Amino acid sequence: MTGPLVDGVLFDIDDTLVDTQQAFAAALADVARRYLPHLDEQRHPEVLTTWRADVGGHYRAYTRGEVGYLEQRMARANALHSEFGGPLLDEDGYREWNAVFEQGFARAWAAHPDAVPVVERLLAAGLAVGALTNAAVAYQTTKLARAGLAHVPVLVGVDTFGVGKPDPRVFTEACRLLGTAPERTAYVGDELDIDARAAVAVGLLGVWVDRPGGRRTEIPDADVAAARDAGVRVVASLGELPALLGL
Repeated sequence: MTGPLVDGVLFDIDDTLVDTQQAFAAALADVARRYLPHLDEQRHPEVLTTWRADVGGHYRAYTRGEVGYLEQRMARANALHSEFGGPLLDEDGYREWNAVFEQGFARAWAAHPDAVPVVERLLAAGLAVGALTNAAVAYQTTKLARAGLAHVPVLVGVDTFGVGKPDPRVFTEACRLLGTAPERTAYVGDELDIDARAAVAVGLLGVWVDRPGGRRTEIPDADVAAARDAGVRVVASLGELPALLGL
């Protein structure tokens, strides 16, 4: 028996621990009924796909510190409306839009079914557990609490340094706060590039959660193969994590 491969596990939150895709679906359905009433409800999945893809790269620009939160979120809302025939939102209009969105979004926050059992298994095995996110710490702390994951502390968010993943500082700071060395820490997330590959680049064990049917954008097989060659581990659910870590 050699023991676990790591001393601690850092988790991404959205679409890793929390089923954010379904929460977005609920929020955007509310938005569509209010702002896109001409759109048949059968097209609501298209609205969700467009929002999650964020082809303009607005949210990633925010996590790089290039634009503010309000600027990127309003740009995404207007890009969505432009795609589906909604009204152009000024700042006042966006605030009303965001209130509709956030009410539906928060109402639907829930953990993936495999999240709580796996977190409890890791803690029971003596591993340190925390979260590293590309959203604000306070917002994500509330989200985890409502999803039944209050025992997972949000250690680093985009507001810690003003930037998010894949900046190496966020990973090293999260490890410092977790109390584990990077080489003895796993980072688990649903995005291949800014989660798993970025974690490997900083010396962590990068784990990509590739849930069936859940990819935000198309990822070529060659990119997946290259990530595996670089040391990324791939799982289809969090349920595979304990065995992967030697528990």
